[in-house]
Amino acid sequence: MSRLGRGARADSLAGFRPKSKEEEEVPAGLLKAARKSGQLNLSGRALTKVPQSVYRVNEEAPQNVSFGASDRWWEQTELTKLLLSSNQITEISEEIKLLPALVTLDLHDNQLSTLHSAVGELQELQTLRLSHNQLSSLPVEVCTLKNLRSVTLQQNLLENLPAELGQLENLTELDVSNNRLTDLPQSLGRLSALQKISLSHNKLSCLPDCLSQLTNVKLLDCSNNQLSDVPASLAHMLFLEQLYLRHNRLQRLPQLHAPALKELYVGNNQVGVLEAEQLECLKAISVLELRDNKIKAVPEQMSLLHTLTRLDLTNNDISSLPASLSLLPNLKVLLVEGNPLRGIRRDLLTKGTNELLKYLRGRVKEEPESSDDPPTAMTFPSQSKINVHSIKTLGVLDYSDMQADSIPDELFLAAEGQNVVTANFSKNKLTSIPSRLLQLRSSLTELNLGFNRLDHFSVEVCGLLQLTHLDLRNNQLKDLPPDMANLTKLRCIILSSNRFKSFPEVLYQLSSMETVLIANNQVSGVDPARLATLEHLSTLDLSNNDLLSIPPELGLCTSLR
Repeated sequence: MSRLGRGARADSLAGFRPKSKEEEEVPAGLLKAARKSGQLNLSGRALTKVPQSVYRVNEEAPQNVSFGASDRWWEQTELTKLLLSSNQITEISEEIKLLPALVTLDLHDNQLSTLHSAVGELQELQTLRLSHNQLSSLPVEVCTLKNLRSVTLQQNLLENLPAELGQLENLTELDVSNNRLTDLPQSLGRLSALQKISLSHNKLSCLPDCLSQLTNVKLLDCSNNQLSDVPASLAHMLFLEQLYLRHNRLQRLPQLHAPALKELYVGNNQVGVLEAEQLECLKAISVLELRDNKIKAVPEQMSLLHTLTRLDLTNNDISSLPASLSLLPNLKVLLVEGNPLRGIRRDLLTKGTNELLKYLRGRVKEEPESSDDPPTAMTFPSQSKINVHSIKTLGVLDYSDMQADSIPDELFLAAEGQNVVTANFSKNKLTSIPSRLLQLRSSLTELNLGFNRLDHFSVEVCGLLQLTHLDLRNNQLKDLPPDMANLTKLRCIILSSNRFKSFPEVLYQLSSMETVLIANNQVSGVDPARLATLEHLSTLDLSNNDLLSIPPELGLCTSLR
């Protein structure tokens, strides 16, 4: 028998052999449903190519005219949505043009190295998803798809984009992140409908001025490139709200007069100086991320950003913070970890934004509003030392660092009827606590009497039932009154550098206590069993006392950090 005859006989058995994955047809039920819905989802089926039945799904619709048939021809619709993601497809056939009604074509997460030019015949296409493939170029024909709204090409091998890209006049979203782009076509500026563009994780060393023509863009992501500067022309992007510039080579903050900019992310660059002019541009800023740079100082002009809600200064070289930051009316998150800050206790940094802002408010000093005006009958004798603005606006009663042996009555007169939450009388020469503090009993939560000459704690002050923080450091106190047990909201007490010889008995009764700092005294012992009952106690400082040993039972205080 001839070789041809043997071959023919072998082929006659083809129908009995199982089909390979490539030859497998789409289940009839799926095709039937697709003809009715216009949608076909073949994602995650380990396909290496698109089955022929998919390309011809419109042609192969059964022409059944029976009124009882399930496939009535008048109920059929053309395929508008084809989902082929997460397969192993290496190519798209020219026959894709047999699906001219497609509105959505999803091919993301495959192994495409090229895209057939026939895709250019899908003139109804609005969404084209090609991310996570191996495309090194995009066919020019894609740029003829006038109805395209969204093109996602992230995670490919693109080294350039076609110059004709600007023809996609209805495009609103373009994602070309995680590619190998070194430049961008000038025609990009003609995409006037674009609202979101991601260029991150490429090799861009500069941004073209044509970006400034994209006046409708709201989000621009240029993170993880090689940018050393940002063109000032971006200010023409009038609707730009979010700008990402993380992980570049920027040495200065971009000076952008972008009127709508709400979020600016410049983390992980080489910014060393914040200039006043750069900050004054940010009229609408809400989120400002400056973490992981080389910033040494925060200018006072930062306090002019009244819309700021989040400021991230983590991991810089900042040694001090301007007290005026506490004047920002909307600031909710202030991150400063990883800076060599001086004068701010480590435990204060771990307590979050509210405590840090309270501390900064205590340092606010302002010139008197009418210091040049002649005295009137309504002018207090010590008006120049009373910060009326802080009392009314911030609820801060500040008479610190005056070296005074008493607090003037004028200060309490100015506080009458005000919602005072913080009183700072530190760094004076007080030998007793002002009894008029009791007029603040309904609102006062933080009291600072540190660095005075107090040798006793007035029982009357135990009536400040809203107190949460009490600072008595650097005085001459030897004990605390039992009536302090009434301060059931007290969370933090600072007793460092006094004359305590034993751990104050009343502190064991304050179950709300979270922080006790009693370093630099003469405390000779503590009761670990009673400390263990303080279930919220997380910070305890007993350094530089007369303890001969540390009770091992302290290990049972599981809340201690």
